[in-house]
Amino acid sequence: MNQVYLGLGANLNAPQEQIHRAITELKAHSDIEFISASHDYASKPMGPQDQPDYVNAVVCIKTELAPEQLLDLTQSIELKHGRVRKEQRWGPRTLDIDILLFGDQIIDTPRLTVPHYGLTEREFVVYPLFEIAPTLVLPNSQTLADIKNTLPLNDLQQLPQQ
Repeated sequence: MNQVYLGLGANLNAPQEQIHRAITELKAHSDIEFISASHDYASKPMGPQDQPDYVNAVVCIKTELAPEQLLDLTQSIELKHGRVRKEQRWGPRTLDIDILLFGDQIIDTPRLTVPHYGLTEREFVVYPLFEIAPTLVLPNSQTLADIKNTLPLNDLQQLPQQ
C-alpha cells in the first residue's frame, strides 16, 4: 500500500461542503484506506483575484491503486462535484483534488507530475500538510518542516471545524 497525500481546494458552491463531501467519498471508496485530514484553511486565490477565496485541506490515504488510477478516481470525484476544466489555469472551481505525494515516488508523465509541481511554494498546501505530517521528508530529501519555516502564511487562516 502506498501512502498518498491529496490536496483539496474549492471556492464555489459552498466550498467547505464540497471538500467535506469529497472526503466522505474518498473514505467510502473500497480501494482507499483513509488515514487523516487536516483542518480546513481559507486562502486567497492564485492568479485572478476577482474570484472568491479558497478553502483548502490535505488528506492522507493509503491505496494499492496505481498513480494514474488514483488520478482517474480523483478526477471523477471532481466531475461529480461540477468541476469544469477550462483553459484558465487558476480560475474558480467547485472542487480541485491534487495528488501531492505518492509514497516516495517521482512521477513525470503527460497526465501526472508527483511531487505536485507547486507543493513547496504554496502555503495552502504546506501548512495543512505539515499539520498531519510534521516529520514528512519529500522524495528530494527536503523536510516539510524546513519548507514551512521559510514559507510565509500570506493571510492563510485555519477555519473552525464544521
